[in-house]
Amino acid sequence: MRFKNYIEKIVDNRGKNPEKYFSSGKYPVLDNYLIKNELYPNLKKVERYIDENTFRTFLRDYTYEGMVVMTLVGNGIGNVTTIPNDNVVIIQNTIGFKPVKEILIDKFLYYFFLYNQEKIRNFDRGSGQPSIKQRDILEMEVSFPSLETQQKIAKVLSAFDDKIELNNKINENLEQQTQALYKNKFIDNKNNNRTYCKAEDFFDISIGKTPPRKEFECFSNNNGVIWVSISDMGKCGMYIDNSSEYLTKDAIKKYNVKIVPNNTVILSFKLTVGRIAITNGEMATNEAIAHFNTDNKNINEYLYCYLKRFNFQTMGSTSSIATAINSKIIKAIPFIIPEKDELINFHNLVSPMFKKIKENLLENKYLIQLRDTLLPKLMNGEIDVDKINI
Repeated sequence: MRFKNYIEKIVDNRGKNPEKYFSSGKYPVLDNYLIKNELYPNLKKVERYIDENTFRTFLRDYTYEGMVVMTLVGNGIGNVTTIPNDNVVIIQNTIGFKPVKEILIDKFLYYFFLYNQEKIRNFDRGSGQPSIKQRDILEMEVSFPSLETQQKIAKVLSAFDDKIELNNKINENLEQQTQALYKNKFIDNKNNNRTYCKAEDFFDISIGKTPPRKEFECFSNNNGVIWVSISDMGKCGMYIDNSSEYLTKDAIKKYNVKIVPNNTVILSFKLTVGRIAITNGEMATNEAIAHFNTDNKNINEYLYCYLKRFNFQTMGSTSSIATAINSKIIKAIPFIIPEKDELINFHNLVSPMFKKIKENLLENKYLIQLRDTLLPKLMNGEIDVDKINI
């Protein structure tokens, strides 16, 4: 049947863009950048909220916990996620699908969209920017298995996503603990024997590079040297070990692109300022990212926490921090060096937490690979879940 026959209602607040948003509140707005083909969106990264009056009177319709939502406009067209609770709001450029519950399960629908994502993205009708019309999705010819089979498929796949989500929550908790310990030892407790300097006085700070884009042979989507962008840093956790683009070894050599050593703290300082990660393996970056190189094996945890708490709004001399900060300013960041003993003590205390965070991130990577390998096999019937006792 047509997909529309499986759908009871579409939640579409197209054109509903409130005049006033808030930085916190009861009703978070699930903007498109939060919809990233993950079963559970990260609400801690929400930047906009609406108030009670807007929620009750302005919106055309409401989502519900577990509802599948999709991005219709922008570079992430076709991206999907599910609504984590009844207070979450979607506005323009995003739609929600309420299936007919007697024939279609919400969670199965999420995986169905993932499986058919390339087909859905081919509905792009945008001229200025990518755009999908909801009617093209609703007119798709589809068939779904029985509710029992849907439930089994969703249960198998969501087991991976539930474990990934658990690891993410553990990592968030561990990072909060490291920040709390940092605050206790280095902010709440004063020590006049600490050294004040510029960051470049302690670290060898290098900057990435981008080869000319017209030289297409320099770039690759799947092999070569990992080449990190600010966008990649927005998708990773504390550690980064992959990217959406790679540079060939010839490009690295020809344009003298710096290779960032393993276990190096990197910082974005253009457009989006203040994204921080630690390299897991050797890689390169573009020119918007600085690398804090050091041979001191005890400093990285401290540096990471220091930069995480640093107020980058104090840097630069113009009204726009996105254009004000340059590599010279980054190298001149004021830096406080603890005494050797307190630095070693902090390293010994938090390095197991950093190690566990890295292990969880690596486990998530393998879980995602395994889930994505199983997804088409389950959807096309190559694996018969009716023979699996779940």
